[in-house]
Amino acid sequence: MDIIDKQILTILTQNSKLTNKEIGEMIHMTGQAVSARILNLQKNGLIKKYSIEINHSHTQFIRVFMDSNNFDAFEQFVNTYEEVSSIYKVSGQACYMIIGHFEESNLAPFIEKVSKWARYSVETVISDRTTDTLDISINGYSNNE
Repeated sequence: MDIIDKQILTILTQNSKLTNKEIGEMIHMTGQAVSARILNLQKNGLIKKYSIEINHSHTQFIRVFMDSNNFDAFEQFVNTYEEVSSIYKVSGQACYMIIGHFEESNLAPFIEKVSKWARYSVETVISDRTTDTLDISINGYSNNE
């Protein structure tokens, strides 16, 4: 991956709806050249998918410490909840990290069911302090504009 690929990734991270032509104008390339590079980034697994970012009103990080090794059944159970955006099997003290977006009234029943499988800890986000870390200036284009 070279600097041009990094520039393309930075631009797509900020707005994946841009056309190849629009991206090309920002980095002084043709739309076809941008398209070829994007296809190569996809082929090499650097671009996994295109998605949107939803502004959830509630976010929880739920660490799960399994009491048994019934992992498949637990994963199936967790994946039935639309409020769960991600479930990661992790190393360290916890077995899983769940990222959820439960309304307060729906969190307690979920946690009660989790407690039948495992011990847990819940961290609730009170403020998102994330800033753009991809502050790369690209031929006059900055992703902070």
